Amino acid sequence: MREQPGAEDLIAGVIEFLENDVVPATEGRLAFHTRVAARALAIVRREIEHGLTAELEERVKLEALLGRRGTNNTLVEQLCERIADGRIPLDSGSLQDYLWASTLNAMAVDQPNYSAYRRTLEELNESRQT
Repeated sequence: MREQPGAEDLIAGVIEFLENDVVPATEGRLAFHTRVAARALAIVRREIEHGLTAELEERVKLEALLGRRGTNNTLVEQLCERIADGRIPLDSGSLQDYLWASTLNAMAVDQPNYSAYRRTLEELNESRQT
């Protein structure tokens, strides 16, 4: 029986090839587009790593906030409606908790090295330890 690499390993290998072999051997537009492709694959890899957990966490928070079940898209639409018509005030603690969690989950996939994101994670970890 032959073991096959998983999706994350395959993506990591392609990223490594693009960054270490193709980019140095090219220039101009091709090098630029190769770097863009490598970064897009890195986002896909992080989506595979974090996406399902983030999606489930979002659904749990939305269901608690709205008091109903549904898909994430349907629940977000309902949340927007309730915010727009004033049924959920902008200063609601549960709304702010949801928005922070949603933003941090998105940044974990899109921009995990963004300094403000890293600083926020450090602050959250410090506050949990005290």
